[in-house]
Amino acid sequence: MEFVATSEAPAAIGPYSQAVKVNGLVYTSGQIALRADGSMVEDDVVKQTEQVFANLRAVLAEAGSSLDRVVKVMAFVADIEDFATVNAIYADAFGSHKPARSLVAAKTLPKNALVEIEVIALCD
Repeated sequence: MEFVATSEAPAAIGPYSQAVKVNGLVYTSGQIALRADGSMVEDDVVKQTEQVFANLRAVLAEAGSSLDRVVKVMAFVADIEDFATVNAIYADAFGSHKPARSLVAAKTLPKNALVEIEVIALCD
């Protein structure tokens, strides 16, 4: 087991790792719209979702992976009314790659984020 950490994404805000590699897979922790310096992106679902994907790209890269190697996505939105907006950014981020996915509305996300996404991906 290998713990993954990069300064290109926000540090964990609790007792957990940005990601863990085991048996050829990387499991990321949920990413919210924190910048690498720990500041939160403004209260805008588009900007927050874009930051979440920037964070995921950074953590996956550190683990020797990328979005095109993701096999499963777990996504959470604070408001199900944002589903279509998040889905459009998600589709753009993954392109023709279509991993399995769950997306649920959660009453409250950490730091009152609007979006949180975690992934499982193949890694080197």
